[in-house]
Formats: sequence, structure tokens, C-alpha cells
Amino acid sequence: MDTLNILYLVGALLIFASIMASTLSARLGVPLLLLFLVVGMLAGEDGILGIEFSQYGIANFIGQAALACILLDGGLRTSFQSFRVGLKPAVVLATWGVLCTVLVLGIFVTWLLDVDWRIGLLMAAIVGSTDAAAVFSLLRNGGVKLNDRVQATLELESGANDPLAILLVTGLIALNVDPEGQTIFGFIGLLLQQLGFGLGMGLLAGYLLSRLLPKIHLAEGMYAILILSAGLSVFAATNLIGGSGFLAVYLTGVLIGNRKGRATEHVLRVMDSFAWLSQAVLFVVLGLLVTPSNVINVWYYSVAIAAFMILVARPIAVYTSVKPFKFKDREIGFISWVGLRGAVPITLAILPVISAVDGAFMLFDIAFGVVVLSLVLQGMTIPIMADFFKVRIPANDEPKEEHEVWVSDNTSITLYEFEVKAGAFATGRHPKAVSTRISPNEINLFALIRRQKLILVDKDTQLQFGDNVWYAMRGNHANQIAQIFNDTKLDRRAIDDFYGDWLLSPSVKLGDLPFFTGVMESESLVTKLKSKTDDTSTNMWQQTVAEYIVSSLDTAPVSGDTVAINDEWSLVIKEVDAKGTLRTIGLKQEKLPVVV
Repeated sequence: MDTLNILYLVGALLIFASIMASTLSARLGVPLLLLFLVVGMLAGEDGILGIEFSQYGIANFIGQAALACILLDGGLRTSFQSFRVGLKPAVVLATWGVLCTVLVLGIFVTWLLDVDWRIGLLMAAIVGSTDAAAVFSLLRNGGVKLNDRVQATLELESGANDPLAILLVTGLIALNVDPEGQTIFGFIGLLLQQLGFGLGMGLLAGYLLSRLLPKIHLAEGMYAILILSAGLSVFAATNLIGGSGFLAVYLTGVLIGNRKGRATEHVLRVMDSFAWLSQAVLFVVLGLLVTPSNVINVWYYSVAIAAFMILVARPIAVYTSVKPFKFKDREIGFISWVGLRGAVPITLAILPVISAVDGAFMLFDIAFGVVVLSLVLQGMTIPIMADFFKVRIPANDEPKEEHEVWVSDNTSITLYEFEVKAGAFATGRHPKAVSTRISPNEINLFALIRRQKLILVDKDTQLQFGDNVWYAMRGNHANQIAQIFNDTKLDRRAIDDFYGDWLLSPSVKLGDLPFFTGVMESESLVTKLKSKTDDTSTNMWQQTVAEYIVSSLDTAPVSGDTVAINDEWSLVIKEVDAKGTLRTIGLKQEKLPVVV
């Protein structure tokens, strides 16, 4: 009994320490997942507590379950809107991108380690895929708003590339253990089986569960447990029939999450807790499993492999995967950089150890080092690289917090919290006056919080800096309200610099804009346009702003896309609705005319 209680105590304290360490994450700019790993390593055999943990089978069991939970939560939060701009490139990245990374990196590893090519490819396959836990965590909680095309592609890729990576690792393990019994046709057949069964089970289970959940009535706390148990059942059942359980559980989450209802919406916070707990447990266990002194002994291999992967293999794979979809070079550069590695490579590195592959322990130590380097180098530099590659979107149109309250099985009211920023337009105004400017019938004042206290609102109440106001809304007005509360001088200048000083309706014609009266008559511009578009300038100026942008872009438009009118003026998309329809467009003057 004492032993059991000691296990409970140590396990609980490790998780507690990991969560407490998260308070340092934002201050230090260190990825939270890395702190979880550090806590586990400090408790391990080379650490403070000196706990000896070498149960690779148990670690693999925990890793599989935790990754399934993380992928289920990621699927629940993946909107179908992201499929519009990111599905096709993400699918190519999750297939050809992984294969290309493994081939290019495998050649380098074989040369670097001076090992058999089978071992080299196995090492490359272990670190060949991006990690859903790391990508979801760092992109969604990193405080950086990205171009929708880039964010959707990265998230969908991380959720979909695990099946091929796992298949490559298992296939290469078999090739190392029993090279005579493996054939290329058997490998391709196994790949199709994994993807086909995973896709089929995920879609079928997701459809059935999304239809079932609205029809059952449970205590609120039971829905999250029901969804989690169903997701793990789909994961296990798919694995049993030879499919990819990771792909199946992710797709199940996507279909459930996109069918909004009382049964699904209020469970997201609970599922978020499950996902964080899974990440904490997984990374702490992996930190316990590793022996830091062994990792240090092969640090030069980890550095070389991480550098080659980040700077050579990943860029080649990304460029060949997404360039056909008309991604801009700066978008390709950022996607290449954010090829985050996390729990998946370490979990995959356990499999050769369990299978007794020659040199498996060295592969595990190298993979661990590569993951740490990836989290440090790539995870800590996401904001910097987003600015460098110009994929960050400036925004002041997001509420501080939101809660959805379901008043019936199919009807909800959303509560939004807004904080009055310094110098915002809302300062000095009545909270109801702010809402009536937009929609008096669909927006109602719910509460005003000042210095942590509830304030009674009367006719003389005026908003002050630091006030938190809650509105109950029907309809999509949160972004407009947020701009009134968040629109500071600094934010306004950043937004104007990005989108331009003028906002246009998508239906206005280019030729009706007074800025281009003289330009239309310019003979040099007409000649230039004819050579570029094989059309007359008159046709261009008769197009609406939206028509001109759509005809100029070769891909689905997203916020932040820029289309040049000429050397001096550009159109910048500011708002796009869920269906891809342009809503607001900025007119930006790229350079001022020279005054002689």
C-alpha cells in the first residue's frame, strides 16, 4: 500500500510541478511542452529525484493513448472553414511531404552515422513527421495570428501525417528485423490499408456520433467523457482491423466538432483539460524515460540531423508539396520553419527499442535530442519568423473571452468579454451606446466589471480604461465590438500600415475610385496591363474590387492576401467569411509619389 501511495504522490507532484512551470512559459518564451519534458528529466535517473524508469512498453501505452486524446481534441476544434484553404496542400504534405523528408534526411543520416541504409531511413522516419501536440499548442496559444492559409495547412498536416510516419517506422523496423520477408508491394498494400481503413472508420464513426449526440440527454459533465470514450474506442477498433487509429480519431473529432449543438459545444473546455493533461503526462513520462547523459553523448548527431532537417530536408519537402497550390515563397518559408517535432518522434523511437532493433537505444537518444532542439529553435521563434516571413496578420477584432450558453438543443446565445484598452474608442462612452451603434436587437449588455467588482450600470455610466464588459449576442457582431474596445493608436497604426488607409466595399468598381482617374488614362499603364493580362485596361477598370482580386489570385483568398494594381497601389484582403466571400478590402499605397 505504501508503494502505491508513493506512486500516487510522485505522479501527482510531477504533474503539479509541470502545470506550475507553465506560468514561466509565457515570461521566458519557452514552449510549455519543453517545460514538461524538463520536469520529467529532473525527476529521472540523472535528475534530482533519481527515479529509474525504463519501461518502454508502459511509455508506449501512455503515449498512444495521450496522442489519441490530443488528436481528438484537435479535431473537435478544426473548422470545416480551414478545409477550404488548407486541405489539399495539407494532404500532400502529410503524404509526399513526409516521404520526401524521410528520403532526403535518410540519405544524410546514413552518411552521418555511417550505418546501413535501413537504419538511416528508420532514423529519418522517426523524426520525419510534424507533431500535432506541438503544433496545436504553439500555434493556438502562441499569441500570433497567422494567415489562415498557413495556419490551416500546418494544423491539418500535423493531424494527418502521423499515419504515414507510423507506417514507415513499422515497415522499416520489419525491414531491419526481417529484410528477406519484406516487399515493396506489401508495403504499398499496408499503406493503402492503413489510410483506407483509417479514413473510412473516422468518417463513419464521426458521422454516426455527430447524429447521435444531439439526441441523447445527459448531465453536462458526462458529454465530454462520452466523446472521449467514443474517440478512444474508434482509435482502438481502427487499429485492430489494420487501419490508422490516429487518422480515424482525428476525423471523428472533426465531424463531431463541426456539428454544433448542446452536446458538443460546452464540452470543449473539458476536452481542453483532457488534452492538456494528456500532454503533461506524456511529456513528463518521456522525460522520465530518457537518460540525459546518453542524449549528451550523441548531441553532435542530434544537432547535425536537426540542422539538416530544418534547413534542407523540410524546405525541399514543403516546396515540392505546396508550390503547385500557388503558395507564396514567404508562406512556404514559414511552413518549412514550423515543422515542429514533439511527442510523436519520441513515441515512435520507442518502437525500435521494443522490437530489439540493433542500435535502437542510440536512435532513441538522437530522436530525443532532435525534439528538444526543434522545440527550442522552432518553437521559441514562431513570433519572430512570422514577422520575418510576413505571415502574421495584425488584428484588434477578437474578444478577450467567450462562452456559449445553449438555451435549447439547437439554439445558443454567446457571452463575449471585452476589455477597454488604453485610448480605445469605447473610453468615456456608455456600454449600451457601444452596442446600439451596431445592432440594438441582437446585442444586450450582460455585465460590467470594474476593478474585479460588478458595477451597476445606470444612464450616467461611462467606460474607463481596464473595464471588462460582457455582452450577450445573437449573430456575428463580436469582431465589430472588439474593434471599438481594442482600437488603440498603436494597433490602429499597425493595421493601417498593413491593410492601407482606405477600406473598400468588394462591390465597388476599380474605375470608380478617384485615386485612379489619371492612372486609367495613362498610356504606359495600358501597355503594361496588356502585356501582363492580354486584356484591355478598360476591362480591368470595369471589374469590381472583388472580381479583380479573385481573377488575380490563383488560390482561395484569405485575410492578408495582397494583389497589386500597379507599382504604387495594392489591394489587401481584410475580411473573408466562412464561405470564402470577400467582405472588406483595404487599399494600400505602397509608395508615395516623388514630389519634384
